[in-house]
Amino acid sequence: MTSAASVARVGSLTAIAGALLAGSLSAAPTAGSAVPPGAGPNRPGVAVLAGLDPAAAGASPAVVAARLGPSLSDPLLAGPAAYVVDALTGQVLLDVRGQVPTMPASTLKMAVATAALATFGDTRLRTSVSYSPPAGGAPTAPGGTLWLVGGGDPTLTAAPAIGPDVYPVPARLGDLVAQVRAAGITSVARVVGDASLFTGPDRAPGWRDNYVTDGDVEPVSALTVDAGRAAPGATGPRSPLPAATATAAFAGALAGAGIQVGAVGLGPAEPSARRVAAVDSPPVRLLVEKMLAESDNDLAESLGRLLARHRGQPASFDGATRAVTDTLTELGTSTAGMSISDVSGLSTNDRVPPATLVALLRSAARTADRPALRSLLTGLPVAGFSGTLADRYGTRESAAGAGQVRAKTGTLRNVTGIAGQVVDADGRLLLFAFLSPAEEAGTTKAALDRVTSALAGCGCRPAPSAVSNPPGR
Repeated sequence: MTSAASVARVGSLTAIAGALLAGSLSAAPTAGSAVPPGAGPNRPGVAVLAGLDPAAAGASPAVVAARLGPSLSDPLLAGPAAYVVDALTGQVLLDVRGQVPTMPASTLKMAVATAALATFGDTRLRTSVSYSPPAGGAPTAPGGTLWLVGGGDPTLTAAPAIGPDVYPVPARLGDLVAQVRAAGITSVARVVGDASLFTGPDRAPGWRDNYVTDGDVEPVSALTVDAGRAAPGATGPRSPLPAATATAAFAGALAGAGIQVGAVGLGPAEPSARRVAAVDSPPVRLLVEKMLAESDNDLAESLGRLLARHRGQPASFDGATRAVTDTLTELGTSTAGMSISDVSGLSTNDRVPPATLVALLRSAARTADRPALRSLLTGLPVAGFSGTLADRYGTRESAAGAGQVRAKTGTLRNVTGIAGQVVDADGRLLLFAFLSPAEEAGTTKAALDRVTSALAGCGCRPAPSAVSNPPGR
């Protein structure tokens, strides 16, 4: 799960790491270039996102097993499942219960990310406002109804200004209000929120009762402002009624702009209502990167429901899980053993084999086949620099992974996991998933950091064979 503290820690590093991931900056700072806070002569830079290098020496399963054995045997990890493959060849380098369905926590977000990237690309999510004049009235006569129609965009904000570290160039409630004013509407009898795009329960089977009150996720809704938070990126409880909260915020913004407002409520928009305003989210590709970097549960669940609608399924938890699974199957990723109750990984009912997580990463690494999936890799947090890995890999034992490991984290009360990519010391791109059944804790995360750092520092090519001296010499 994501903490708001991890969001705040990214700060000014977001733009730097994002540019590095996109390949627009070099790994080593040049004269006059920006240096991340805390960086210095003893802190490594962010490695350029690697491609597949067939000239790099291949890794040996025996060497990988020997290299990772001590760190994987750490009692803190309670016997984790582990799966490592060569990204280019697909050769399995380590398999410890890699085919066994395991609780994935937020590493599951890589599944909805893959499906959304393959389906939507640069599509944007639209929030709109429709207007119904009073019976017999002119098109902008006082007394009509304004409908705020949710499009499944949890990044819609009520804030007049918002930092890029919270959401990248979000749609704004204030822009909708300005468009309503520009349409000549000065007074309405009702403001009604329409959240009918999504259906079904707003909490998934296996979600703990404290998720909403602790601020981990809001009840899933097609209409929300600031993801149900008191302010963009704020900590603390989420709104238990996001559509009502968003509608009230819209009505308040209308009144603040001098538009008279009567009653406020919820309901589907009339089919005859005329659209008078609309705002769009950033492209889905950028939303996916944000979701992965900060482990955004609200974006994950919204994208899952939008996938369901796209595939003709109900926009519910059941529809979203079917849509994601079916899309992955069509993309050639095996979903055998995959059983999920949501697409964010919050459900304690979710089960995914580690091999499936690695298969998702490999499909993205092979960018010549499906270039749209590259954002799955560029969105992964960078060890010691960004997202949910910003405050990790700071010890001597994990320093080899800082700036090198790019991985999706996953933590719940009874699972701590990490899945991603790293280039080993021989220049070979390796993909991995490590899922520990140990309770979430800083010490457990640090133990996983040591595992992935061992992989990053590994010269994993086969050891040269010993040559016996000829007889008599």
